Amino acid sequence: MDTVKHNLTNLFLQLGLSAESKDIDAFVKQHSLDDGVALEDAAFWNEAQSQFIRESRANDADWSEMVDELDTLLRDKK
Repeated sequence: MDTVKHNLTNLFLQLGLSAESKDIDAFVKQHSLDDGVALEDAAFWNEAQSQFIRESRANDADWSEMVDELDTLLRDKK
């Protein structure tokens, strides 16, 4: 049973990225998604990260809400 709290910090850990607040902020500032590009298809992911995001969305997994939140953060740059 998955007992991990599903938040942005732990999503970054699942993706093998630094989960420090400053690093999450830097990641969001440094990366963006263009219209028509799915989060899992972004060039900045490695294959494993892309697969995790894809599977989370496809299976409406526990992480899908946080994946959607990250998607929004990477698109809302106004």
